Amino acid sequence: MLHEGGSDEFHRRPDPSADDVATPRVLTILSYVLEKLVARNDQLLLLGRQVGHDNELMSNGAGGPRRVLGKNFNAFHGVRAPNISIPKYLERLYKYTNCSPSCFVVGYVYIDRLGHKYPDSLLVSLNVHRLLVTSVMVASKMLDDAHYNNAFYARVGGVSNAELNKLELELLFLLDFGVNMSARVFESYCQYLEREMLSNGPTLKIEKSAINSITTSTVDDATEISVEDIDHTSSPSQLLD
Repeated sequence: MLHEGGSDEFHRRPDPSADDVATPRVLTILSYVLEKLVARNDQLLLLGRQVGHDNELMSNGAGGPRRVLGKNFNAFHGVRAPNISIPKYLERLYKYTNCSPSCFVVGYVYIDRLGHKYPDSLLVSLNVHRLLVTSVMVASKMLDDAHYNNAFYARVGGVSNAELNKLELELLFLLDFGVNMSARVFESYCQYLEREMLSNGPTLKIEKSAINSITTSTVDDATEISVEDIDHTSSPSQLLD
């Protein structure tokens, strides 16, 4: 399960330099859009529970919350929401996995595709963290020449390696393995995210480097970095909330 506080699975490493921890604007924009969506869907979930209870539609043991949520995201559904916020979680993924900022946009595209394909399954605080770590990891495999393996992403994301392996397969099957996208689609999502931020929040634009990285590579050969190749002291620090 997602760890809500400190865990032995997370070990401290030296703090990165100021340049390393600088948060790309794309993370700020995504955090705003996702928090807004999750807050709305959490209210819909709460309302659905209340209506279902009042009408005695969910008293037959079928599982009220899952019925309201739909069954397609069951694998990503936690018992309760982790304490770590969406912005902090995205920053954590970026800080320790070193994936390119474009991976977060592509990860959002995957989640958005799921929302359109399975409209009865909502992105809520109970499943957003697992969907994020899985989507960003898959995106990094598609975009980045050098990327960490599942075991490392699991440690960073607060889930077990076995669970993340299952979540990756679940995501791929839900998407019908449709994980490729054109530069035009990518840019259209960047523009959409910027408009969402502009309509209700501060004016921010996604960095050109994030947009350019969708077609630009800095490493010739694809490299997967194993957890076993990293010192015990260089793994992610503990999740604290």
